[in-house]
Amino acid sequence: MDFSLSEEQRMLKDSAARFVKKECQFERRREQMRSPLGYCDKQWTQMVELGWLCIPFSEKYDGLGGSLEDIMVLLEELGKGLMVEPWLSTVILGGRLVEMLGTEQQKREVIPAVCGGQMKLALAYSEVGIRQQLAAIAMEAKPRDGGFVLNGEKVLVLSAQTADQLLVVARTRGNAGDEHGLTVFLVDPNTSGVTLSGYATVDGYRAANIIFDNVQVSGSSVVGGGEAGLGNALESLQVVMNEATLAVGAEAVGLMDLLYQATLEYTKTRKQFGVPIGKFQVLQHRLVDVFMQCEQSRSVLLMAVLHYVENPKESNKSVSGLKVQIGKSGRQVGQEAIQLHGGMGMTDELSVGYYFKRLTCIDALFGNVDFHLARYAELV
Repeated sequence: MDFSLSEEQRMLKDSAARFVKKECQFERRREQMRSPLGYCDKQWTQMVELGWLCIPFSEKYDGLGGSLEDIMVLLEELGKGLMVEPWLSTVILGGRLVEMLGTEQQKREVIPAVCGGQMKLALAYSEVGIRQQLAAIAMEAKPRDGGFVLNGEKVLVLSAQTADQLLVVARTRGNAGDEHGLTVFLVDPNTSGVTLSGYATVDGYRAANIIFDNVQVSGSSVVGGGEAGLGNALESLQVVMNEATLAVGAEAVGLMDLLYQATLEYTKTRKQFGVPIGKFQVLQHRLVDVFMQCEQSRSVLLMAVLHYVENPKESNKSVSGLKVQIGKSGRQVGQEAIQLHGGMGMTDELSVGYYFKRLTCIDALFGNVDFHLARYAELV
């Protein structure tokens, strides 16, 4: 099997690497994280112009018809630049869900707007206590006047503050725990009854908790349309979660690679007893361990992506294996980078702390090591 990149993928990788080198210097990124928006709108526009929002979508909807391998190549490079733009929430969690689940009219309205940068999306699915068990979603959507009324609360909605449309997962029939009955609604965040409380996450990104208090939506807001779209969202949601997990897995591989390179370079310049600390054999052994964790994670990522491309519906085991590997390796690589940089590694003045925070949050996103280890065991 040929694991080498195609010519187009090499061009994509080089383009992303140049973007990171030019636009994503650490000091600038740190300022952007602390801004009210949480990212740079100019850089978001550049991403649109480079076509990075179009990659996974069909050419029929102004996309590029790219593959998940292309996404892996892109996000591994962008991970090295601490990507804080709402790419994941808009393209994968939002756009891909509409492409899989929406009606033809919804696809033609939403996806070209996403590709052109005119519409940002946020997926509101998580609730207190469900721990990534999508079937446990309990928020209700009850029929009224030809539409639906939404009541409930969603937590940790990524990039919700900048979203033009929310994709809200609610239950139109059945009880929490039932695999049937989940429906996705397109909701304007400015609709009466929607209360959004935004905050910065520990890694400098943005999320929000959203309360829906008797929010009236029309029947046309059902993603999938009419009876066909009611109660049948679980399978598409699970596929989107797998794609999002693979995407952050690629980002994590880029983060770990950068941490390894930065730490290796630091050990060549930091001196103790008149010699670089990289000369000490025990530190060389620790760096080799870090390198091995990076390479193992990259290998498991490649395996999981290839399994997904072959059969998306049968890829849960590989995706969970990747998430376990990323969680464990990310922790070891991050801790070693902090420790080998000494006391300064603990400060906000150094980039390694921010990368470790991002790796820690990636471990928690879409199910942590414990969740995916349990799911992997069930599938063996």
